[in-house]
Order: sequence, then C-alpha cells, then structure tokens
Amino acid sequence: MNLEQAIKTALEYEGRVHRTYLEASRAATHEIAQRVFSTLCDEEKLHIAYLHDRLTEWRESGRVTVAELSTAIPSRAAIAAGVEQLKHKVSGAPRPGYDVETEALKQALAAEVETANFYKEMVRTLDAEGRQLFERFVEIEEGHQAIVQAELDCVGGLGFWFDTPEFRLEGE
Repeated sequence: MNLEQAIKTALEYEGRVHRTYLEASRAATHEIAQRVFSTLCDEEKLHIAYLHDRLTEWRESGRVTVAELSTAIPSRAAIAAGVEQLKHKVSGAPRPGYDVETEALKQALAAEVETANFYKEMVRTLDAEGRQLFERFVEIEEGHQAIVQAELDCVGGLGFWFDTPEFRLEGE
C-alpha cells in the first residue's frame, strides 16, 4: 500500500469511528456518557481534517509534513493510574440503566482496536515518511482504547462514569 492509499484508508477508519461516537452521543441517555462520546466524536473529526490536509499536501507535492496532532484524552498511563485510584475508593456491581451506553462502548472499543491495528500495520510496512505520519495515530488510538475500556470497566464494575477530580477527559 502506498502512502496515498494508506491516508485514504485511514480516512475510512476514522469516518467509521467518528460515526460510532456520533451515534452513541445521540443515543446516550446519561449526561456524562453524552459528554464522553461527544469528546471522542470531536477528536475523531479532528483526525479526519488532519488526514484530509495530509492527503491534499501529498497530492500537491508528493510529500507530507507531519504536523502536530494533539489529543484531549490523557495518556494510557494516566488512564491506568486513574482507574487504580478509583478501584481503591469504590467497588460494586454493574450500574443498572446503562444498556445503551454499554453497547455503544463495546462497539467503540471494537472500532478503536481495528483502527489502531491498521495504524500499527502502516507503521510496520510504510517507508519513513508514512511511519512518521501514522506513529502518532497509534498513540492516540491506544489512548482512545484505554479510555473506552476504562469507561466500560466503570459502568460494569465501579458503578459510575468517570467524573472525578482524579481523572478527567480534559487531559493530564
């Protein structure tokens, strides 16, 4: 796969993940769930715009500039630390009434895993320019996986969505 094909394929993956979060934010019945899904939806929209810019640049010059790609999601390590802090403070059975959100989280996790695996394959197989473009996406998508898994764990075992001072979606 060449770089242009990789970017086009990445746009397809990002579009699917974006739609997953958009639908989830619209279907969610809990305010915090809506906020989590909306934050992730907005993040995926930024990825789409970034990739469109890189594709345009590639088509015009035959090169891509790896511009900074930020994220609102904390690092995987920060998410894990937040989960550990919460585990020591609370425990309990799954919280009733989160069926829609739980199903959306499962779909989102599957989409994030698939997308991250694609990016890892691009890093493994593309030349240096392509690797540089997609390495940051691997980091970000792994962070998305971690936050979605942490939310699933919270809904399923801790009994609430993350909304504590120890752990926030706004970053570290």
